[in-house]
Amino acid sequence: MALPRFPAIPVLAILSLFFLAFLLASGCMESDEVRSLRAVEVREYQGENLGSVGDFRENSIRGPQEVNITGYRLVIDGLVQEPKSYSYDQVLSGFPAYRKVVTLFCVEGWDVRILWEGVLIRHLIASAGADPAANTVIFTAADGYTSSLPLDYLVENDILLAYRLNNVTLPAERGFPFQVVAEDRWGYKWVKWVTRITLSDDPEYRGYSESRGYAQGGELNLSFRGR
Repeated sequence: MALPRFPAIPVLAILSLFFLAFLLASGCMESDEVRSLRAVEVREYQGENLGSVGDFRENSIRGPQEVNITGYRLVIDGLVQEPKSYSYDQVLSGFPAYRKVVTLFCVEGWDVRILWEGVLIRHLIASAGADPAANTVIFTAADGYTSSLPLDYLVENDILLAYRLNNVTLPAERGFPFQVVAEDRWGYKWVKWVTRITLSDDPEYRGYSESRGYAQGGELNLSFRGR
């Protein structure tokens, strides 16, 4: 009796199957997921040299804050039509991301130029619906620090609420999860560890530094002392 014939399988195909099985078994290849490697800080962007995460000096009022991201919420309230409360992931996935190179100038006499990535504060405010009477935005940090900026300034200048700098996630000492990138303003306006964005009709609101003698506006072309 003649034996049944089976289609010939090329030797190369058999070896390929064995090799694939070996890669999966040894962990050299993932079948259903991609593992992320730690981001590497960039020091150049579009031909422009950048500063480094290590160029900042620690000068916060209570030291770097360790924010528990599991229970974290970014609250948008005050003079809004519908107060909002977003998790960290909801901010990152729910709003368009933007990049901008901006230099932070500190009143202590140092500065650092950084590639910031984040969401537009005006988009966050729009999601809650600004009351027509609102003209000022107050930022509150996890350590209790506060500062304010004019609503028009935030909208017209596409000011970022950053979650990444030089391609790496903000470290705790730099304000994780979010920092205000208040371009053309002194560093005390760059609130770190932001937990709350409050719309107000009080342009004279004075935050932590302003109530201790720093200028309300914080414009770089003006002295940071006095009004």
